[in-house]
Amino acid sequence: MVLLSGGLDSATVLAIARSEGFETYAMSVSYGQRHIAELKAAAEVARQLGAHAHRQMQVNLDAVGGSALTDHSIAVPETPSSGIPVTYVPARNTLFLALALGWAEVLGAHDLFIGVNAVDYSGYPDCRPEFIRSFETLAALATKAGVEGGSFRVHTPLIQLTKADIIRRGAQLGVDFAATVSCYQADAQGRACGRCDSCRIRSEGFAAAGMADPTRYQA
Repeated sequence: MVLLSGGLDSATVLAIARSEGFETYAMSVSYGQRHIAELKAAAEVARQLGAHAHRQMQVNLDAVGGSALTDHSIAVPETPSSGIPVTYVPARNTLFLALALGWAEVLGAHDLFIGVNAVDYSGYPDCRPEFIRSFETLAALATKAGVEGGSFRVHTPLIQLTKADIIRRGAQLGVDFAATVSCYQADAQGRACGRCDSCRIRSEGFAAAGMADPTRYQA
């Protein structure tokens, strides 16, 4: 079970899972984010990388608010900041993993993949190893499969990689990065703003990897 946002990281995770011999089921989530371009990208990435199935779930985190990614009254920052940024979406990874866990249990799957990163990340508390291990404990306690002796593993193959390392790994596995959308405020065509934190980290990653940046930018 692979959480697939449509961005660079999750596309690489899907390719890694496939390369390790897993039959991959990809899940994307429409959660009230600023744009749906990333969901269109996720569908294309799932197709390109041969996911056995791709399903889109819906959670209305825009009703919760509190994030620049779900509340249009909060501006997406375009300069680096310290601490946890306003682009943090409360409980997002917790909810996404819970949805993935539910589908995995129905399918009889025991391996969940997520593209969290603790190196070139933006300060999100739900991208840390401690969170992942805690969720594995929750999965064992809160599921029929876990109570009956099964176990779930949350794979985080990118967690200690730099963005440049992720890009190199994805390129080795044939990821079409031009099909991915990472921008926090991409337009309807999926073109990146080139100014937000996600765009900056992505651009710097391609430069550090010594690779041309295939990102489509807004004019």
